[in-house]
Amino acid sequence: MGQPTPATDDGWWRSAVIYQVYVRSFADGDGDGTGDLAGVRARLPYLAELGVDALWFNPWYLSPMKDGGYDVADYRAIDPAFGTLAEAEKLIAEARELGIRTIVDIVPNHVSDQHPWFRAALAGGPERELFHFRPGRGDHGELPPNDWTSEFGGPAWTRLPDGDWYLHLFAPEQPDLNWAHPAVRQEHEDILRFWFDRGVAGVRIDSAALLAKDPGLPDFTEGRDPHPYVDRDELHDVYRAWRAVADEYGAVFVGEVWLPDTERFARYLRPDELHTAFNFSFMTCPWDAARLRRSIDDTLAEHAPVGAPATWVLCNHDVTRTVTRYGRADTGFDFATKAFGTPTDLDLGTRRARAAALLSLALPGAVYVYQGEELGLPEADIPLDRIEDPMHARSGGTDPGRDGCRVPLPWAAGEPHAGFGGEPWLPQPDGWAAYAADRQAEDPGSVLSLYRAAVRLRPEFGDGPLTWLPAPDGVLAFARAGALCVVNLADTPVDLPAHSALLLASGPLDAAGRLPADTAVWLRS
Repeated sequence: MGQPTPATDDGWWRSAVIYQVYVRSFADGDGDGTGDLAGVRARLPYLAELGVDALWFNPWYLSPMKDGGYDVADYRAIDPAFGTLAEAEKLIAEARELGIRTIVDIVPNHVSDQHPWFRAALAGGPERELFHFRPGRGDHGELPPNDWTSEFGGPAWTRLPDGDWYLHLFAPEQPDLNWAHPAVRQEHEDILRFWFDRGVAGVRIDSAALLAKDPGLPDFTEGRDPHPYVDRDELHDVYRAWRAVADEYGAVFVGEVWLPDTERFARYLRPDELHTAFNFSFMTCPWDAARLRRSIDDTLAEHAPVGAPATWVLCNHDVTRTVTRYGRADTGFDFATKAFGTPTDLDLGTRRARAAALLSLALPGAVYVYQGEELGLPEADIPLDRIEDPMHARSGGTDPGRDGCRVPLPWAAGEPHAGFGGEPWLPQPDGWAAYAADRQAEDPGSVLSLYRAAVRLRPEFGDGPLTWLPAPDGVLAFARAGALCVVNLADTPVDLPAHSALLLASGPLDAAGRLPADTAVWLRS
């Protein structure tokens, strides 16, 4: 077992660059077509050269994989498709030797229907109290206990042969836990200690605002306050208890908290609760200067009262890749398709994604980079018969699902399957090898080279606040410490502000030294 993280906190997480690893699609070390821990360990030098401070791993636990590992059967075991617990411990230790910390994913809202607790509950044991079982409505109990719908579409209830129904806010294979039961709370605190004892530096909390339910399980009514299962006050006691555990180890939390109310959002970031939470307004904002500036201002303002750092992210395992989103008409974000507008131009999307990378990496706070974003990967079209994401089936085929951003990475242009390993579990599109990391590493103009340079130069912006600078319409310009960031989202080139040196540009300046449309620069003041 690795050495426990010492009970100190140097604040590294306040300005960290954190790389998200979707293990199944990162790198295949044993040639079976599924990414694994051996593949990650072999690519640690690549991640070190990229310059990241930490790795966030999507769930790597034992799972039937009905929802990409977010249906956990055992939090203390690594799924055999990925490796073993001993390999995970080696990976944590080897990454730490390279200066890279590890963040694991905890899924507290639900477990797999193969989890020992749920199997015992189905057998009629006392574990039934650890979930939400209810009789149905109607003359014969044939109707669900309430009208809640699943996040994946369809009803949030499934009926068992004995006539009772159980709650699942996601897929039927993911029964919701009853967080009013003390055993559920104790188990998760024990799980945290289990991973902190193995040297894990932090935890990402999936669906962090959904755990607590109104004990009466009432029908959902638009505008009901408080909401029957989102952002309930009793959640904060859970996270205060978690914070006490994390503080023993100097570990940190990042919560997946989707809330439109900024004051309610900030409550999760009070000094005795979560350290950080994902900022989704920035990620879902169209390529529009005024709206991006408002998102940045709002984000910084909502974090300021609680002293928490902002987080910035352009993409993750649930959202259409940045290149594809920004290559579409700016008609607003569609949560059903995880995308903006209609398909247009990948060249345009790539220019904007490069500029957005410099924008996000210049902002104060922590930055999360989803694997493959540093390669400029577009969203992949998955043949209908190969889609695995349950969102597609549960929506009746109207939701394309999330597999398009989860296609295995291309590592080597001249190798089978672009160097991923065996035949990938999701098909790689034709031409995928053109994005291969080895090819981009040799090209100073590649997206990978841009990310490497940006992460290396990011300290130029220091730890200070952001000050907006005068700029033409459609242009974002701000200063931090001794560096400036300018992003041109207008249609025509603009002059650069006074500066002493050009540090980095997302694309070439024009012949007159002006900043073209959809381009960003970092300048030394």
